[in-house]
Amino acid sequence: MHKTTRTLAATFVLALSAGAAHGAEITLRAVTAFGQDTFFSQRFKAFVDKVNAEGKGIMKIQVVGGPESMPPFEVGNALRAGVVDFANSTGVFHANLVPEALAMTLAEKPMAELRANGGYALLDQIHREKGNMVWLARVSDGLQYHIYSNKKVSSSDFSGFKLRSVPVYRAFFQSIGASPLQVPPGEVFTALERGVVDGYGWPSIGVFDLGWQEKTKYRVEPGFYNVEVSFFMNQNTWKKLDPAQRAFLEKQIAWVEAQNAGDLKKAEEEKARQAKAGIEAVALPADQVNLFVARAYEAGWKGVEQASPQNAAKLKPLFSNGR
Repeated sequence: MHKTTRTLAATFVLALSAGAAHGAEITLRAVTAFGQDTFFSQRFKAFVDKVNAEGKGIMKIQVVGGPESMPPFEVGNALRAGVVDFANSTGVFHANLVPEALAMTLAEKPMAELRANGGYALLDQIHREKGNMVWLARVSDGLQYHIYSNKKVSSSDFSGFKLRSVPVYRAFFQSIGASPLQVPPGEVFTALERGVVDGYGWPSIGVFDLGWQEKTKYRVEPGFYNVEVSFFMNQNTWKKLDPAQRAFLEKQIAWVEAQNAGDLKKAEEEKARQAKAGIEAVALPADQVNLFVARAYEAGWKGVEQASPQNAAKLKPLFSNGR
């Protein structure tokens, strides 16, 4: 266990003791894997505020840290071990524990449909079995990743491009000829400035949170994948909830997932803001769009299939549109 996790664990023991004093009220110790001023923590903050305002005597959420105190890729381990009870994170960060979690990013169906067709229940069960965690809610749905670049793009062949990448789309970048490089978010600005990378993969929202618009010239259209941010909970903590606490939490989950309906509008507003900042939208040739998107999903599912072939075979027809 990383030393920061051990330090937090000691702190959280005290927090748990304090929570027990409330009697029927349970205190959930929570972390966010994203900076508290970024878009992908905004919905989490609204959720915490709502739970704490309406849950007096039932439930309280105590946010005990963010990426500054717990590295994002450690959140899954901390959640599984019960160091924290609740996390605003993404399956991308705990794919080492639950490789099937990447199916959430490859989802071509909205969360409401996944709840209806059994996809959510299946992947939640896999999370419980492999990660000792419950997949509570999806809090981004319909947003896409894009390739942002400082070199003009003319086709779906990115040979010669050095692109900052993360594991979830590294294989895709390789399939279109690019050289993926792993660069921490805090170093991307300098990497762009010095030409270490020609561009990067990132959601349609969030470029301004990191100041990257100052070093970005183009955004490639179309986007790919379905940016996934979710709430996860330690399974042991979930089992301890009494019926009233569980009903209250499920009501709040329904509310927060309903907020996803505004994601597409936010993405369009962000793209307009990017245009004003000088980021030009570059559309791939029409005859190459389908190939570009197909390669993205083929590479993504191949990774899940290699890690967990039996579960991938069950998940793919529920999450994909049959590519």
